[in-house]
Amino acid sequence: MVAPRPQLSIRRARVEEAAALTDLAMRSKAHWGYDDAFMAACLAELTVQPAAIERGEVWVAEEAGAVAGLLELVPDREQAELRLIFVAPERIGSGVGAALWRQMEIRAVELGVARIGLDADPNAVPFYERMGMQVVGESASGSIPGRTLPRMTKDIGPPLASTKRQREKGLPGGTGRPFLAKPGRA
Repeated sequence: MVAPRPQLSIRRARVEEAAALTDLAMRSKAHWGYDDAFMAACLAELTVQPAAIERGEVWVAEEAGAVAGLLELVPDREQAELRLIFVAPERIGSGVGAALWRQMEIRAVELGVARIGLDADPNAVPFYERMGMQVVGESASGSIPGRTLPRMTKDIGPPLASTKRQREKGLPGGTGRPFLAKPGRA
């Protein structure tokens, strides 16, 4: 008989978790086989900053009291950057990333965001494509000189101004619920 799996919950990160979240991000990145020099070059970019946690848009997935994943959303008017999304290596492929993604989209819509963007680790592109993201170009790595990363975006709903107008008129799209595009439709 298989033991029941503990329930996954998503909550805002706590400032005192910054170091542990950074460790999780580094372990998750290392899962893809990057060498020590590469990982050292990524440390600053993958560090979870206490100030980001204080702004309230760093989220964690927690299961049985243990952090299983994290994400950081950086909203800017009608667009947002997904700066970090990482899952504990032992939980990759278990649905933790998809649960975090759903929370991020809900939160982005609440903030009036119409589009999400990110610079993807090449190993994570298939996951992002399953979440509805599309490759739209390349971006220079913030950690590794000369390295480029796939630039991906997804439209998740109408711009804030449209949502407000729709809500005022009682039209669809003004509910505050996220528009969850199907892969390939973003």
